[in-house]
Amino acid sequence: MKKNMGIVDVIVRIVVAIIFATLYFTGKVTGVPGIILLILGGVFILTSIFRVCPLYLPFGINTGPKK
Repeated sequence: MKKNMGIVDVIVRIVVAIIFATLYFTGKVTGVPGIILLILGGVFILTSIFRVCPLYLPFGINTGPKK
């Protein structure tokens, strides 16, 4: 897959994932909402590692550097 995420997008996703994990592991958000945040944070980390956002593909969004 072609990379479609820029560095700012990656950094924002990683920061949000860390916040979600912190909220869950400190007990601020528990139960189903906490698990949803944890899963969403995991998705953010994975999309940041691979620099590909599947939701961007159908809309043709590319936050990466212009060629």
